[in-house]
Amino acid sequence: MTVLKTSMRNFLAHKGRMALSAVAVLLSVAFVCGTLVFTDTMGTTFDKLFAATSSDVTVSAKDASDGGETTSGNGKPPVIPAAVVDEVRGAEGVKSAEGTVFSTSVTVVDGDKDSLSPTSGGPTIVGSWNRNDARTMEITDGAAPKGADQIMVDADTADKHDLALGDEIGVISALGTHTAKISGIADFTVTNPGAAIFFLDTVTAQRTLVGESGVYTNVNVTAAAGVSDDQLKRNVLTALGTDYKVLTAKESADANKESVGDFMGVLKYAMLGFAGIAFLVGIFLIINTFSMLVAQRTREIGLMRAIGSSRKQVNRSVLIEALLLGVVGSVLGVGAGIGLAVGLMKLMGLMGMELSTGDLTIAWTTPALGLLLGVVVTVLAAYLPARRAGKISPMAALRDAGTPADAKAGRIRGLIGLVLTGAGGYALYLAGSADKATEGSLWLGLGVVLSLIGFVVVGPVLASGVVRVLGAVLLRAFGPVGRMAERNALRNPRRTGATGAALMIGLALVACLSVVGSSMVASAGEELDKAVGTDFIIQNDQGQLVTPEAVEAVRSTPGVDRITEYKWTQADFTTPDGKTSDDTAITAADPTYATDLRVETVAGKLEDAYLPDSMSVHEDYAKDHDVTLGSKIEVAFKDGTTGSLTVRAITSSEGVVDAGAMYTSIDTLARYVPADKMPLDQLVFVSAEDGHKDAAYAALKKSLDGFPQYQVRDQTDYKEALQDQIGQLLNMVYGLLALAIVVAVLGVVNTLALSVVERTREIGLMRAIGLSRRQLRRMIRMESVVIALFGALLGLGLGLGWGATAQQLLALEGLKVLDIPWPTIAGVFVGSAFVGLFAALVPAFRAGRMNVLNAIATE
Repeated sequence: MTVLKTSMRNFLAHKGRMALSAVAVLLSVAFVCGTLVFTDTMGTTFDKLFAATSSDVTVSAKDASDGGETTSGNGKPPVIPAAVVDEVRGAEGVKSAEGTVFSTSVTVVDGDKDSLSPTSGGPTIVGSWNRNDARTMEITDGAAPKGADQIMVDADTADKHDLALGDEIGVISALGTHTAKISGIADFTVTNPGAAIFFLDTVTAQRTLVGESGVYTNVNVTAAAGVSDDQLKRNVLTALGTDYKVLTAKESADANKESVGDFMGVLKYAMLGFAGIAFLVGIFLIINTFSMLVAQRTREIGLMRAIGSSRKQVNRSVLIEALLLGVVGSVLGVGAGIGLAVGLMKLMGLMGMELSTGDLTIAWTTPALGLLLGVVVTVLAAYLPARRAGKISPMAALRDAGTPADAKAGRIRGLIGLVLTGAGGYALYLAGSADKATEGSLWLGLGVVLSLIGFVVVGPVLASGVVRVLGAVLLRAFGPVGRMAERNALRNPRRTGATGAALMIGLALVACLSVVGSSMVASAGEELDKAVGTDFIIQNDQGQLVTPEAVEAVRSTPGVDRITEYKWTQADFTTPDGKTSDDTAITAADPTYATDLRVETVAGKLEDAYLPDSMSVHEDYAKDHDVTLGSKIEVAFKDGTTGSLTVRAITSSEGVVDAGAMYTSIDTLARYVPADKMPLDQLVFVSAEDGHKDAAYAALKKSLDGFPQYQVRDQTDYKEALQDQIGQLLNMVYGLLALAIVVAVLGVVNTLALSVVERTREIGLMRAIGLSRRQLRRMIRMESVVIALFGALLGLGLGLGWGATAQQLLALEGLKVLDIPWPTIAGVFVGSAFVGLFAALVPAFRAGRMNVLNAIATE
């Protein structure tokens, strides 16, 4: 009980000093709990949506996707005949059955031809209004569509794009553009997480999306009272046989959840990874805090030992303080995490993904995990300072506060740090020299971990040298004040090393990712320059196929020299080794594609793959299946017949563009696939007449003005789009890393604040002999800057090494250019100095306000 009372008294006595450490715990726990609440809420939202929108049993075409993706190679959804509805109605246990039509392979535009698709990446769905939709949506304005000139839109989309009754919009499918006026606006009774949904009447939907009447994409079946979904499914299968896909509501919901599950999983674990980084940085802050508190209480602890306290009691006292800190920080962190989750939901709403706070999901495991992590991490971080406190002898009560440095421990620490750093460097070397990316990635991971730990351990040793260099370059110009700032940073290398290490971790990751992102952009740009021999590429960014009408518009554009159509389909390959590769992708293109894309071949010529009944395979596939030039492969085309194709070329499996593709000609594909089953073009390559590139670019945009679903890009546009995509991803990562950097800044603030308290008497003496308040504040600010720059140098150097090694692995995948973004690196380094200045504001202000006489009288 005495130990507990002592710990409580010390905790409350130093609550101001504990506050910043508590904030570090709070932020780390908040990020973990916020991530879990946010992703659980997303899961609940999608679960409710899928459960509400799924009928008891759904019947669709055999080749329809379980997850609701309806696009086939011809740009139209797979359909079933209307007669199936009557057959289903006759099945036992069926209360009702209704045929519906819907498609996700559509683009919807307003009267100005601006897209109405979600910016969040959600789907655009156009379908027929039916009783199943009426269960989950309520018409809040106008009426359901009746006739070809009417369409209904969901309320969220109407709000985002300021749509109102009577506005004209266009539905663009593979069959052309259908225009209609908004007749009604319907709102979901459950949360719509971001899809744009439009409704036509059934006849119009059939004509617009499928191109024929008397067919449906789905049959929604409702069970009679007392009939389970599983029993209803069995009854429907009995009536229909196995020619159709029949799913219960649960199976449909599970399939839809699986389609978004990968995205949610990546998001969840990525955010938890950044939370882990924040925890790691927080550990250094907590270690520093307790180390300094123990050092400042040396006399107090020595007196406790002198009057009979054992080592275990002193040790236990410090750990109890850490436990209290962990509990307080974690409890506050759980609450902050829920607030963070709500904030993330609002942010996603601004980006187009609507999540309702009514679906806020807080599983009991979330606060339990947050509390457990916060407390355990805090107590573990305080263990070393607590152990050090227990070693303080009673004779320490006779000395001034502070413990002498253990030179032997410092040498051992330095040796261990050098060994770990060397091992990490060797692992990075092995990663960079690996022959396969999968093998190298394992060495890279090991090298990152070992080099990071090594730098953390050897940090105090490096601090002495690096701070002296930084002091000579930056601080000596400030005269005695600068030299005092340098000596303050050097006074306790262990503390300086730990403080710099906290900042080092975040900046190392920033530097590494900057190198990787910049190298990816530069490599892709170089690869495009080398490989792509065409002037323009025409495609839809959401994957909608290019219609024959659009191809014809391109073909008739003035200034166009040639166009190359590019199709994609699947087939079952039977190779000479007797093995069959099911659902293997094969690309069909015009023979000019061999010119438009300069693919490296390891055997044969790519243009020969476009001869009749010929094809190419990539090198890895050829090795795996004993395929050589002249080998015959039996190719069973989807929606077609089987042909025997001769391998005329073997291409490299590396590269950025079309890596691993297998080619044949469109004429060969047409021999085995009926005209009505031929896939539409994935994209179209266009080459301009010599000297008319600019004119052809403008003419193409004009020719495709009636096809707003397609984008015309030259190579410059492509590079910019790629740079924007990678830039957006990096900005998101930097935003998440900002949490770790914020915690690191708190560490610098805490270190300075505690060191000011530790040097109270010293500061008073300096003020007494003539040091002005302004000079004192400048000294503390410069000390903070040099510590921040020390951490930045370590972090940027480490990150550059990681990034360069990662680029060597990317080179094995065709991204061969190493590009170091020096402006970014320099900006981060300079920014670190401002971080140091910012972190020193409060400690310097408090130091400047000290009463000189009181400071001198401090023990």
